[in-house]
Amino acid sequence: MAKVISFLTATRGKGRLHWTDWVSYAYLAIGIFLMFGPVIWLVLSSFKTQNELDRFPPRFLPYAQETVELDGFEDPLILFTVSRTSESEVAGETVAQTRRGAGRAEVVRLDDPETRIRLPAVDLQAIESVAFATENYTQLFERFNFLRFLWNSTFITVVATLLMLLVNSMAAFALSKYEFRGRTTVLLLVIGTLMIPQTVVLVPLFLIVTELGMFNSLWGVIIPGAATPTGVFLLRQYMITIPDEILDAARMDKASEWKIFWRIIVPLSAPAIAVLAILAIMWRWNDFLWPLIVLTRTENFTLQLALNSFQGELQTDWASLLAMTVLTLLPIAAVFMFLQKYIATGIASTGGK
Repeated sequence: MAKVISFLTATRGKGRLHWTDWVSYAYLAIGIFLMFGPVIWLVLSSFKTQNELDRFPPRFLPYAQETVELDGFEDPLILFTVSRTSESEVAGETVAQTRRGAGRAEVVRLDDPETRIRLPAVDLQAIESVAFATENYTQLFERFNFLRFLWNSTFITVVATLLMLLVNSMAAFALSKYEFRGRTTVLLLVIGTLMIPQTVVLVPLFLIVTELGMFNSLWGVIIPGAATPTGVFLLRQYMITIPDEILDAARMDKASEWKIFWRIIVPLSAPAIAVLAILAIMWRWNDFLWPLIVLTRTENFTLQLALNSFQGELQTDWASLLAMTVLTLLPIAAVFMFLQKYIATGIASTGGK
């Protein structure tokens, strides 16, 4: 921690800030604002009520009108301050509103809740304070099967990532260490598939999944992504850098090809595999289009599909949508936060050592 603080507070000038220090700090401040500003806005908006979200112009912090409970009223009443320029007898006082309509409002004094006073609604100024609507999060577990959606996303992400690592690493091992006729052709086909948009293969892929009986099944989302050209190419480029002499020595010691792959290739390719694992987790967790096509039953929905269900034709439940978006982003943000160093080191060493 001390090294981080010393690095962030390091300056070029001695005793005072050099002009280059000001430029550097301004550049870093702008970068931090652009990266984290929308995220902070999203988190704060997830704690706003629906009325606050509909307010224009929007406000940065979540506000809520203060309420009070008075005798003779079942529900809490909203507090207002009457404008001092009002011609009403309660000008400048704090009152509680009992009803409002047609530009008029009915209010009562806090110490005299039985006397009703009518005045123009424009004379009332709402009393607001910063308040976090935590019910946006608690209602997710009451109104929706959030834990079921979380399990579906977790199961798909974990199983699909493990299958992708296994299949891609074996294919990369064969393309990098085995000499066979047509190897270059196979490699060109793998690279060529990188130029094919996913939308082009959606229809034939859907027909195959349907024929195999995996429609409306989590396996229908997992199996089609078990092999990716990006993963095969990434791992192959890294495995090429592993000396062939190590494999020849293992074969001389009577090691099987599977043992060579599992005991030598996989450990030495750990940096590239870690990069692919991180990318696969982010791909599968954020995948929306393919699960939307394959899954139609609510009990099989992932978190991304559940988010889409909050948006209707006539209205959108923004409070629940924003709260669930934050919960959906937390796992993938944690993975990227703690494992981001492996992405840089792995990609840097993929092209050669």
